[in-house]
Amino acid sequence: MRKVLLVEPVIIIYTFAYFLTVPLIQQYIYRRLWEEGSNSSLIENNNTTYCELNRSNPVYIKQKEVQEKASLFLMQLDLTGAVPSILVAIVLVADGDRHGRKKSLVLPSVGAFISNAFLGALSYFSLSLSILFAVAFFGSLFGSIATFLGGAFAFIADLCNEEKQKTIRIAVVDLIFGLVSGVAGLTSGYFIRGLGFPWTFVVASLLHVINIFYITFWLEDTVRVPEFQQHASVSCTEGLKETFSGVYMLFKTSTSKKRTLIIVLLFTFMMYFFTWIGGSSLFTLYELDEPLCWNELYIGYGAAAFTSVSLTSFLGIYLFSHCLRDIYIVFIGIFSYIGGMVMAAFAKTTLLMFLVRVPSLLCFMPIPVLRSMLSKVVLASEQGAVFACIACLEVLTSAISLAVFNSLYAATVAWFPGFSFLLSAGLCIIPLGVMCWLMCTSWHEEDLASPAYEEVSSEESIDS
Repeated sequence: MRKVLLVEPVIIIYTFAYFLTVPLIQQYIYRRLWEEGSNSSLIENNNTTYCELNRSNPVYIKQKEVQEKASLFLMQLDLTGAVPSILVAIVLVADGDRHGRKKSLVLPSVGAFISNAFLGALSYFSLSLSILFAVAFFGSLFGSIATFLGGAFAFIADLCNEEKQKTIRIAVVDLIFGLVSGVAGLTSGYFIRGLGFPWTFVVASLLHVINIFYITFWLEDTVRVPEFQQHASVSCTEGLKETFSGVYMLFKTSTSKKRTLIIVLLFTFMMYFFTWIGGSSLFTLYELDEPLCWNELYIGYGAAAFTSVSLTSFLGIYLFSHCLRDIYIVFIGIFSYIGGMVMAAFAKTTLLMFLVRVPSLLCFMPIPVLRSMLSKVVLASEQGAVFACIACLEVLTSAISLAVFNSLYAATVAWFPGFSFLLSAGLCIIPLGVMCWLMCTSWHEEDLASPAYEEVSSEESIDS
């Protein structure tokens, strides 16, 4: 059977299935906590869920309690799978430099399939919510979405010959990620109404099965593994040493200037990702609460509105990359995010909440551009190692960010629900400051990736 080097269908299917289940889990937990705490179901009409606005009413107090419990429960759920995900991300993505990229794509798909199958059973039989922690931990042993994306970006980087092409191709993957996640969010409400929670989880499981078959039988690997290496028996300990050595040697063999630049770019990526994940993760809970009181359909519409952000961010990267350095594109994206978060903090009507996406139209640009900058810094044989570092930071940063912002939201929802959004905007001063310092040093990541630099770097490695 002839195989292809087309990874985009894999990304589309995985992203749709993943973001179909994210709002499902959040809304299912919220409903179950409401039903267990009040012994009644959520009251809905065509547009919203019922929200009590009278602060002296016991129902209003119950609403705030459920908001706090749901926020803390989601935080604990995210932390449960964080540590295994970090280790798996490093091992699978870095190992791709030697043994191929497909493992970092197929194993997260297998884990997602198993997790969604268990979630379908849990929601169908109304099992205890504590089972979710076991499902989250078990699923993380196969790798998270960060592992999958790390492998996908390394796959794409292997196919790129020019530096500008690399920025555009990575931006295209992030565009697909944003567009498909928006479509998945939009349809999630209709899936819940039409099929209910259990069968929607089953649909997501079947999508992952399709992905597993495509990766296994039709996708060609970009890394050629020698025949003797395929049949060579390597112990588990030796395999782990070999894998971690790739990440270690990335920093060990680099010059001081290159190593510092990698660390600075990773730190900038981590800090912006921390604020972006933390702020955007609270939208569903914020929209379920008064005065918005959105139901699953409106939450889906809000998620679909995020699609415009992904599209405009990609167009921004495509246009700005022809006339601006990467670092200026990062600046524009960060300021766009700050504007959106400040507006979200004071959004009290449905129209205003939808308009939050207008100042945020370019907020997604820093993530693919920083990935591209890091990819340009390292050698072709180090792509897996650098994307393993990025995937590891994504898992770690996401877990910490969700824990911090969910705890903060639970503590402040009673007096100012928008406080977390303002904090998220304020923290952006850190990546802005780091980028200003980097710009003042007049370092160009393209210079470090030039053939002349690679030769100097390799000579210094031999001397050391």
